[in-house]
Amino acid sequence: MSTTALVVVIIVVALGFDFTNGFHDSANAIATSISTKALTPRVALAMAAVFNVVGALISTKVAKTIGGGIINKPEGGPAGLVVVLAALVGAIVWNLGTWYFGLPSSSSHALIGGLVGAAIVAPSEAVQWSGVVDKVVIPMVVSPLIGFALSYLFMLLVLWIFRKVNAVRANRGFRWAQIASAATMSFGHGTQDAQKTMGVIALTLVVSGHLGAKDGIPLWVILAAAGAIAAGTYSGGWRIMRTLGRRIFQLTPASGFAAQTVASGVMLATAQYGLPVSTTHVISSSVMGVGATRRLSAVRWGVAGNIVFAWVLTIPAAAAVAALMWAILNPILV
Repeated sequence: MSTTALVVVIIVVALGFDFTNGFHDSANAIATSISTKALTPRVALAMAAVFNVVGALISTKVAKTIGGGIINKPEGGPAGLVVVLAALVGAIVWNLGTWYFGLPSSSSHALIGGLVGAAIVAPSEAVQWSGVVDKVVIPMVVSPLIGFALSYLFMLLVLWIFRKVNAVRANRGFRWAQIASAATMSFGHGTQDAQKTMGVIALTLVVSGHLGAKDGIPLWVILAAAGAIAAGTYSGGWRIMRTLGRRIFQLTPASGFAAQTVASGVMLATAQYGLPVSTTHVISSSVMGVGATRRLSAVRWGVAGNIVFAWVLTIPAAAAVAALMWAILNPILV
């Protein structure tokens, strides 16, 4: 296959991954709002799609980390492009598998695992292990802990401030507040997850010679990635919404607002430093944190344990699939 044709294939597959990222992770932004009836499902999805686009247009720092901070630039031509294609396929397979079983795993870490797995088996490629540790592994561990701790403390503060307010009136107010926090969460999702596809497409263009290594990400790449994740978001991810909104902890308008507020704050802060953290990890741990303020037994720790298991497994599993895909595709396409 010619280099140009392979570039087109990779861009289409990358946008397909972006779409799966949207419906896989749409629950991150809106499950809490839907479960508390602050928003109807379709209104919530439409709002999330719009703010995903807005967030994707704001910054490209995370995209640059994905495009140049995880693996060394692959060699030019079809051989290097197959590495990128295999990484994308590995990420998509893991996304679809965890979506089928309703597990809110990380699309971000699936993509990173795919890049690492394909680079390990390709003889001419190398993983930037220091970048993986500093920009992926450490934030992967720390960000959920921060989400859990801050949401726990923030929920205690909310409960103390509104301790004397009529419950019906308070819930009505928090439902309105949840609309704002859901919009902010969707914005944060756009600043993180849409950029990861931008980074992969930019890496593809650099490898193929269509873009200079120091050039900025083209506007059409930004708009295409933003549009794909928005379309995926609007299509919905109902299985995962059920897990986040109800199965971990039965949310109230107040606890939903607290979880979304903390999670969106963590997402926006990490995006400023170009750290590709998982929106899934952060919002899930935030839901656990607000649930723990009621009592520890209020959180369904068995469900939470399954989610954590999926988190731990994501990078190696996606890496293994990507390595297998490289072994299959390389003899065919190179």
